Amino acid sequence: MVRYRLLILFILSFFRFLVLQAQEVSLKGKIADGSNEQPLEFANIALLNPADSTLVTGGMSDLDGTFSFVGKPGEYLFRVGFIGYKDFFEKIRLGDRPSMNFGTIKLQPDAQNLNEVIVEGVTSMFVSDIDKRTYNVENNILAEGATAAELLATLPSIQVDDEGGISLRGSGNILIYINGRPSNLSGDDVESILSQFPASSIKEVELITNPSSRYDAAGVGGIINIILKKNIATGVNGQLNASIGTRDKYQAGINLNYGKKNANYFFSYNWQDRREIESGKGTRTTNLEGFSPVLDQNQDGLEFEKNHLVRGGVDFSLKPGKTLGLYFQGNFDDEIEFADVNQRNISSARVIDSTFFRRNEEYSVSSNYEGGLSYNWEIDSLGQKLFTSFTYSYDERSQDEYYEQQFFYGDGKEDPSKRIIQTNNRPRTSGLYVAQMDYEKPFGQNGKIESGLKGTFGNWNSSQVFAQGDISNEFGPVVVDSLTESYDFTENVYAAYFTFKNKHNKLGYQLGVRGEYTETLGITEKRNEEIPNNYFNLFPSAYLTYSLGEENELSLNYSRRISRPSIRDLAPIYQVNDQYNLNIGNPYLQPEFTDSYEFGYMKGWDRYLFNATVYHRYSTDVQTRITYLTDNNVAITTRENADTQASSGFELINQFQVSGNFDATLTGNFFYSKVNGENIEEGFSNENFSWTVSLLGNMIIPKWFSIQFQGNYRGPIVQPQGQIEPQWSINLGMRREVLSGKGTLSLNVTDIFNTRNFRTTTEDPRFTQTRTFQRETRIGTLSFTYRFGGFKDKREDRGSRREGGDNFGGDDF
Repeated sequence: MVRYRLLILFILSFFRFLVLQAQEVSLKGKIADGSNEQPLEFANIALLNPADSTLVTGGMSDLDGTFSFVGKPGEYLFRVGFIGYKDFFEKIRLGDRPSMNFGTIKLQPDAQNLNEVIVEGVTSMFVSDIDKRTYNVENNILAEGATAAELLATLPSIQVDDEGGISLRGSGNILIYINGRPSNLSGDDVESILSQFPASSIKEVELITNPSSRYDAAGVGGIINIILKKNIATGVNGQLNASIGTRDKYQAGINLNYGKKNANYFFSYNWQDRREIESGKGTRTTNLEGFSPVLDQNQDGLEFEKNHLVRGGVDFSLKPGKTLGLYFQGNFDDEIEFADVNQRNISSARVIDSTFFRRNEEYSVSSNYEGGLSYNWEIDSLGQKLFTSFTYSYDERSQDEYYEQQFFYGDGKEDPSKRIIQTNNRPRTSGLYVAQMDYEKPFGQNGKIESGLKGTFGNWNSSQVFAQGDISNEFGPVVVDSLTESYDFTENVYAAYFTFKNKHNKLGYQLGVRGEYTETLGITEKRNEEIPNNYFNLFPSAYLTYSLGEENELSLNYSRRISRPSIRDLAPIYQVNDQYNLNIGNPYLQPEFTDSYEFGYMKGWDRYLFNATVYHRYSTDVQTRITYLTDNNVAITTRENADTQASSGFELINQFQVSGNFDATLTGNFFYSKVNGENIEEGFSNENFSWTVSLLGNMIIPKWFSIQFQGNYRGPIVQPQGQIEPQWSINLGMRREVLSGKGTLSLNVTDIFNTRNFRTTTEDPRFTQTRTFQRETRIGTLSFTYRFGGFKDKREDRGSRREGGDNFGGDDF
């Protein structure tokens, strides 16, 4: 009760503080292309000192071309700039009235710039803000016809392994958002979620390496926010896309939009039908008495997946400054998987003692329904805003598995009495409510305060009924009690945050704190056991920037984060891969906490952008994967809390505009990691130095086509019992505009040399294990896109790069 009283007192004090703030002069208007009157987003708007043209304050235009910011009374030189257009200047005086509306400012194309940069299509790859980088992925040729997971693998700083694990700067525990909200789609892992979104449905990807207090505190490694396409142009317009890939991979979709004066309706449908092959092998060496010292395994698999993604909604303009939004999304996925597994027990003389042959079949059907509404209110012309939203999603998945296993002696003869059949029924359901309210109020010349409340209420249920029998059992397999269980997990998170931003001369700063109270309850049906875990934590954040000149900036930031265990980590249900390998969750797993520090420097020239960041992360109660070997030679993998992990690194991003027809982005990340798991078992500690390198290039052959290429290398990743081994790949794609610019034809090949595989080495006093797994990554894809009715695709936009020195915190100043 005391906690809630303090929260109410905090909110009342905060709103009283808002009322007392001084009022400034509001500037607003809209930026448009002078040739076709289309809105220009991310245009730079600035108030300059008339004496020396130094920057006083400014902002950027939004997606619809509008802008709004505040300034102090006085005389200024008002400037609007955008790459490929002539600058707009006007002398103004503020203070005669409380607001100034510029109406629509039409920028005229700069012919020389257009010939060199715009027509040839080379644009900046990303937009930098104080706490995030935003990638415009609609220009990504390499991801045409791919899934969202394959798209992320093409972005700098991100690594996606063949098991679907995502790491950022070498760190896992990444929080995935879809349109700024937690995802609740089917699947035990992130890869299952992302595979249900085709890359063609994605507009932008926000990469938040060290989130501020405004964001959820979850996600130790950072936040990846995937923003889906939604056009805002008036009239009827849309986009059609289709692709075909090698070995039966098909995708098609449509984006429709109808915009009028007071409403904007949008609808999209995407369909995927994909077949993928996979393979794996592994060797485990032990010294267990009574067992062959070497277990040699190999696996060949085939997966069929069909997916339908439907999304629609409407945004109503109720009154000036008030917008009501409604949306609905449905995602329907069918999967069939087959795998043949050979397991050979080999003697010390390298002779086969026995062999198990196992045939696995898996059939799953999942449905996800999501809907929500939002209400945005621009309270006044000075920038005071209120955002509210409510969403609900429900997910259900049925998964039936069938296994048939045969046993052969060393001479190759089968023993029919050891032939067994196993079945596994694994249904899962979940529901997630998210309610949120955010408030913004500018004050002073450059200041802004933000505050908000958020509630996230989720329930997940995972069950398993495992049965086994021999081939002669006429009544079928019998339920195995030790492998049958149901786990129900509820997690409610109540959050409130407050941030304060300001800028004084060349120094910008943002201070914030977020409080989160978490209630969790895990219930095991068979054991009839309830496991509660409630806790309250504060998560502060601080950001400093210092401008050394135009596009020349130093930054320093700190944040504290949490990684809460998911139901996959917690559920005490054995997942049977085969008779030698099991996985099980740990219902007593605790959340992981991380303190993150970053120091960065950015410098931009006409044709070169240099961005360097030194970072350090220190984590406690680290959630890590641990493998134990039983006396029966069965490897059981679970999750444990290791004591600490420390990671220090240095990231370099170099963007080169070599010419009007060629640009390249070279990213390097070099880091040292040390994990201490001595609290789990003696010897469970490890450390190493690793690095990742990515080169992405764009080349234009005028009047013919554009080419995109990428090379990736990821070094080893440390784990308490070993490491994930290095991997590398090279991708290539090309695109040509057709049908007078309304259509686009693309061709790409990913992982040309078929080198992107997932390899692990595990070392333990009782065993040594190596494992290699590879999904189909060498894929050729032919794609076609057609735009109609004036649909504005991002690849037609003029490029821009936010100036960190002029725009501390993005659009806020």
